[in-house]
Amino acid sequence: MSETTAFPDVQARAAERKTPRGRTFSEHPLVQLTIVRFLETLREPEALFWIFAFPILLAGGLGIAFRNRPAEVLKIATVTPALTESLQREKLLSVQQLSRPSAEEALRTGKIALLAVPGANGAIVYRYDDTNPEGRTARMLADRAVQQAAGRVDPVLSSDVLMREPGSRYIDFLIPGLLGMNLMGSAIWGMGFTVVDMRRKKLLKRLVATPMPKQYFLLSYVFSRILMLVAEVGIVLGFGAWIFHVPVRGSLLSLALVCLLGSLTFSAMGLLLASRAKTIEAASGLMNAVMLPMWIASGVFFSAQRFPDVVQPIIKALPLTAAIDALRANMLQGAGLVQLSPQMGVLGAWLIFCFILALKLFRWR
Repeated sequence: MSETTAFPDVQARAAERKTPRGRTFSEHPLVQLTIVRFLETLREPEALFWIFAFPILLAGGLGIAFRNRPAEVLKIATVTPALTESLQREKLLSVQQLSRPSAEEALRTGKIALLAVPGANGAIVYRYDDTNPEGRTARMLADRAVQQAAGRVDPVLSSDVLMREPGSRYIDFLIPGLLGMNLMGSAIWGMGFTVVDMRRKKLLKRLVATPMPKQYFLLSYVFSRILMLVAEVGIVLGFGAWIFHVPVRGSLLSLALVCLLGSLTFSAMGLLLASRAKTIEAASGLMNAVMLPMWIASGVFFSAQRFPDVVQPIIKALPLTAAIDALRANMLQGAGLVQLSPQMGVLGAWLIFCFILALKLFRWR
């Protein structure tokens, strides 16, 4: 059966399209297609979880785990009053005076980090597990307290300045990373899976037989992503600002442009990955192969500077690295569009390359 026979109203619709008539904005085919794409996303609970709930849960958990805490007080033990008095001068140590058997039992069972006992010729013997970081720290603090009690004078005075203001914490580093990861994940998964699913169900073949302009179909995905972008960016930023007081020191307009360009870039990448795939398994493999290296290397959870210098140019050229660097520069340093131009250039180059290649490779059947 021919496509014309399968769709008896194709010729009538084509003739109708050739005859212009008055249309309201909501009746425009591009508007209708955009609404359909948007509603398809809202009707997928899994998509809503990964777009909205996952970054919030991850930010909340990591923000609590890496919250600012006062210095930990380590528990140690001694067996003599004089040694106890000397060690109590150190505020970061909680000193207990115990009998020798009780102190050794506490050390063996991990209830204390260090045991200090008198040795021969007035020396102090520190008993601790050197593979335990708390034991090593306790040994350093205990020896400092004993030396100062004995009259040691530090030749150079020093002081500490603690940095606890918004912008210098781990959660401030994390929120822009999660936002960039969310922009990439929601765009690539949302674009790729929908296109491949429609191709698998032969819906693309049916749509191409209608008078629908092909560019409308592709643009509808782009516009639906922009609509979803407002919610997904607003929720993550709002959560960070409300719960952890994460700052946004740069222009909101600059931030919005970075998010928009990043979302369009990753949407074009998702379109490219889905341009030929015919099964969900194939599309999933391609998307994971592209996204997982960027999740690891682009500085979502830790600085990309941890990687060797030889691979830094490659990491800087990744679109997720550019998006996250631009978001952090805007939110934490107050950078404007001029300062963000290198990152915007990287995103723009990926957008043009992926979109042009996707149009050339896209298969409707």
